[in-house]
Amino acid sequence: MQIFKGIQGFIGGYLAYPIAEHLEKREITPKLKELRRHYRLSFAERYRHAQQQLADSVAFAGQSVPYYRDLFSAHGITADKLRTDIRYLNEMPFLTKEIIREQGERLLSAPLAEVRYYERKTGGSTGLSCMIYYDQEGLDYSAAVTLYARESIGKRRYKSELHFACRFPDTVSEKWPSHEDYKCFAMNRSNIFFDRIDDVGLEEIWQTLKQRRPYLIHGHPSTIYALARYVERRYGTGKAFNVFESSGELMEPYQRDTITRVLQCRVVDRYGLAELGVMAYEVEGAGKGLRVFESEGWPESMPVENGEDGVQELVFTAFKNRLMPLIRYRTGDIATVEQRETGFYLTNVVGRIHDLVPINGIDHATHHIQDMLDHRVGGIQEFQIDLRTSPPTLKIVPEPHANSEHIKARVEQFWGSGFTVQFCCHDDFVRVGRHAKFRHVVHP
Repeated sequence: MQIFKGIQGFIGGYLAYPIAEHLEKREITPKLKELRRHYRLSFAERYRHAQQQLADSVAFAGQSVPYYRDLFSAHGITADKLRTDIRYLNEMPFLTKEIIREQGERLLSAPLAEVRYYERKTGGSTGLSCMIYYDQEGLDYSAAVTLYARESIGKRRYKSELHFACRFPDTVSEKWPSHEDYKCFAMNRSNIFFDRIDDVGLEEIWQTLKQRRPYLIHGHPSTIYALARYVERRYGTGKAFNVFESSGELMEPYQRDTITRVLQCRVVDRYGLAELGVMAYEVEGAGKGLRVFESEGWPESMPVENGEDGVQELVFTAFKNRLMPLIRYRTGDIATVEQRETGFYLTNVVGRIHDLVPINGIDHATHHIQDMLDHRVGGIQEFQIDLRTSPPTLKIVPEPHANSEHIKARVEQFWGSGFTVQFCCHDDFVRVGRHAKFRHVVHP
């Protein structure tokens, strides 16, 4: 079976993938080759190249994006200064989610009606959600970075991968072979669709993993940690894959240790976000740190406003998405950028935290609920779940033109009486912690 999977992976990765790339009118492979060439250079050479890309991005934004054109004009900002001295970057104001929401189309270099674009919604775990728009070039670079990152840890195309994804209760199975089937074949990928992480759901996940035996799995650390705890309780230990690639939320050291020990796998952490894609990766192994892909963006860390001494917030200037350039974007994530001989690294990372929410007696991951609200309910600008009530209160800020009754009916369709639905405005959300941070889940 493993020999057959190897042959299937080779055909999919090296024959079907180029065909799919051509049919989809994408150019990922040339960008992957470009990344390989870039990271063969010394960091001194890569640093100079990144500095020029930074200046080019600022120049483009100042010429083509209404918001930046006005901003740079008001502050007397030019890209030429950056080409000679990177310290001039400090003269530029920061970009935040609030500005993105407020400025809307003024942050675009071209009207959406005139370009092929892709829409991404930020998670909302580090501030209110907003929409990010990628052009084709930016999306292809993002895909190439993911391939390069996995190559760096030994994951070649002929080695299979598996992604954890939300199972939607109203999904209608497409007739085989569907577009998704061919996509998975070309990428040598399969999916696990799940909607619960109690013992029943975790047993189903474990048996599926043992049957498919992928080389790499990709998912939230909270999900895989729950799986590891279940396997330890039920079976002691077990091995069904080689590498777990963590993403989507902060992975705590205790989670890494348990997953490594119980599931007998290598654990690889990465840092990515909807606004920019994958920006840092453990390319050198555990304990060596998250190395920033400076080919994709310029990293900074700045003191948190009105925060504790020494606490830094991660700031990025993106290089590749020219449809919606992000200059000095405050991510809302806590991290320190450290410059070493071999590159930029992220340290002291504190990012997204996903919780478990009991609905009708069954635990559900926050990211599953968010996927359901985004892709099946719709019309929701932001939400918060208050676990201090029984049943939990689902606070919803609807989009301006959304139908509240329709939203409530869809929530009840999927979860019955599992929530008390309450429509509100952003100011009605509960802020937690000493710095009044927004969280999707409020605990008792």
